[in-house]
Amino acid sequence: MDYTAVLKKNLLASIAAKQQFLDTHRELEHFSRAVEVVVQRYRNGGRIYIAGNGGSAADAQHLAAEFVSKLARDRAPLPAEALTVDSSILTAIGNDYGFEQIFARQLAGKASSKDVFLGITTSGNSPNILRALEQCRSLGIPSIVFCGRDGGPARMLAEHCVIATGTATSTIQELHIVLAHSLCECVEAALFN
Repeated sequence: MDYTAVLKKNLLASIAAKQQFLDTHRELEHFSRAVEVVVQRYRNGGRIYIAGNGGSAADAQHLAAEFVSKLARDRAPLPAEALTVDSSILTAIGNDYGFEQIFARQLAGKASSKDVFLGITTSGNSPNILRALEQCRSLGIPSIVFCGRDGGPARMLAEHCVIATGTATSTIQELHIVLAHSLCECVEAALFN
């Protein structure tokens, strides 16, 4: 097997997906509106809650760390929380109410109307992200979703949906990281310029 051929194939797929996203003006506008919501929530004393499954759970934690610590500049911390990190809460809710409720129930217990929720799902079909988006609607909390493919049901439930281009889950997740870093960079620039 030619290992460098696999790497080259994956690099080319990643580059192509990013170029395709760059040429999709609708998604760029959706991203810009999502940033505005996060900036506005922070200016009004809110926080961001982030959630995903598998690799997207790691991305949620990664982004929360960038907000609380810093991305590109020394600044005050911004309140952010990944809803994926407390094993006692996750297992209690999963056991008592079902895995699809692990994020929605946390939002019901923690979030206020000053906050914003960001769900990350490559398919747009993750039941626990969908329940969280429904919970946001019932609580009056603005919601953003980073997804892929056709956006799935999450596209219709979230107030702001940014669909990453690409066909492979890995390529979609790579673009989600670019979106997350760009979101944090934009928020830092808006709040600490």
